Amino acid sequence: MDVINEARGMGLHAPMVVRFQDTLRHRVVQLNEMFKQAIREEGYKGEYRGVFPIKVNQLREVVDEVIAAGKDYAYGLEAGSKPELMIALAMHEGNQRLIICNGYKDLEYIRLALLGRKLGKRIMLVVEQLSELQDIIRLSQETGVKPMIGFRLKLQTRGDGKWALSSGENAKFGLNTAEILFACEQLRAAKLSQCLRLIHFHIGSQVPSIITIKNAVIEATRFYCQLERMGFPMGYLDVGGGLGIDYDGSRTNFESSMNYSMGEYTRDVVHNIHEICTASGVKEPDIVSESGRAVVAVHSMLVVEVFERINKRESLGQQHQPKVKHKVVTDLEVMLKNKARLGRLERFHDAVQKKEEALSLFNLGYLDLENRAAAEQLFWQICEQIVKEGNDQGYQPEELHELNRLLADQYVCNFSVFQSLIDHWALKQLFPIAPLHRLKERPSVNAILVDITCDSDGKISSFIDLQDTKDYLNVHPLNGKPYYLGIFLTGAYQDIMGDLHNLFGRVNEVHVFLEDDEPNGFYIEEALSGSRIADVIEGVQYQQEELCRRMKAQIDAATRRDMVKPREGVRLLELYEGLMQRKTYLEIDRKRQR
Repeated sequence: MDVINEARGMGLHAPMVVRFQDTLRHRVVQLNEMFKQAIREEGYKGEYRGVFPIKVNQLREVVDEVIAAGKDYAYGLEAGSKPELMIALAMHEGNQRLIICNGYKDLEYIRLALLGRKLGKRIMLVVEQLSELQDIIRLSQETGVKPMIGFRLKLQTRGDGKWALSSGENAKFGLNTAEILFACEQLRAAKLSQCLRLIHFHIGSQVPSIITIKNAVIEATRFYCQLERMGFPMGYLDVGGGLGIDYDGSRTNFESSMNYSMGEYTRDVVHNIHEICTASGVKEPDIVSESGRAVVAVHSMLVVEVFERINKRESLGQQHQPKVKHKVVTDLEVMLKNKARLGRLERFHDAVQKKEEALSLFNLGYLDLENRAAAEQLFWQICEQIVKEGNDQGYQPEELHELNRLLADQYVCNFSVFQSLIDHWALKQLFPIAPLHRLKERPSVNAILVDITCDSDGKISSFIDLQDTKDYLNVHPLNGKPYYLGIFLTGAYQDIMGDLHNLFGRVNEVHVFLEDDEPNGFYIEEALSGSRIADVIEGVQYQQEELCRRMKAQIDAATRRDMVKPREGVRLLELYEGLMQRKTYLEIDRKRQR
């Protein structure tokens, strides 16, 4: 909360991304040191030459910190497009650092990579499709620049988890065995055999099971050894991404977790490559990995403010009393009073039947609004009664599990799932979420989180539990004061892949460093203001000046028709123009907070 309070003092409010830059640096160092230790313990003859995939988080402040942290380790960059390669070329320093060029490539992409080679950079053009190789050969001959070439393998080892389709026979990228052999023939024919330096595979950015990783490394190393025996110089084996993040804390092979540590991952990669190369009589390659998620996910959190709640039970104490009660209402009243007579599941079934009967009667015109309201309120009272009784009992029938979800409050948060948490909407990715204050109070409310977009999918309704997942989050009751939740491990992909649904733009951002000499033990190095309304409007090809001009014309016309007084017209235009400079998210009104 100290960081949030300091940011508020600087005029920055939630929603807000907080980046802990020391954590980012620590992850880069930790990954490199883990590989160094594994190489030393195994007696491995090659080195580790990691690269950071820019696509995971392209923001300048992230890439800057990664490059600075990796300086002593010759930690390089990976690009998957022309814009990313242009960033990599400019930011790259030192001829020992690699630049790995993945993704589909046109002639401009290849020329750009060859430009880097001419500058002495260690740039690896990874062939994803056979057609790319012909273009690389032709441009190499035209420019006289010898490329460094890698082949991406289409392994038979299938990944698992949410990104399993990154590998296998139907994978989008890579060469199968026959295509690898054909590509080798093309290189020999072009007298570029000495340019083949790397084998690469990728089985997904979050691989939950270490067994899958081991199998993929073994298969790829066999390819590597075969190619080296065929006379190609090789030198690098790129194991791609896959090193996971334990989002749910379970340390299992569940898709939002991982059943291994970073240390186990590095030891297994090094050991399996070492064992196969030694048995095959092949010199051990330098190991490359593209562990972007593992490096950046942990350094960032999203802070959101809850400002409203939607509660089905709020009016239960103010039950509507129809002047003439319909039988369906009196039946529900009897159920509510005679709670001990029947079992919980039977009472639930009876209550559902009566609720559906009330709806049918209303649709046929036999039930008025007051009786319908009374029936609905009685139904929810019965459900709440059943849930409270169930809390004291061990076994809970499956149908009654749903009641906790149905009765959960909806906490309205000032943010957009589509802008700031896109993987939850698209892939049902779990993220740790917790209150940031009132930590000595027991959370007594079950809630799902909904955002401020005009979309029913704009919500978080799946949360981490001790076993599997749960449909609600334990939070505190709102008390009219600011209430903040932290959504953690959001540093990978969320910043970049978010969209402008409802034109909600980038959120405020602060970069935090630890410092013992500071009163609170930290300082905010940089504060970045989120998108203004004018920014997002111009991003979808409207001009701020043109919109203001059109609005002024309409106000002038209304003034001439005496619909608006001149002074009022001036105020309306000032309001419109002033709002252009405001943030896209809501200004929270404490008076209406519930």
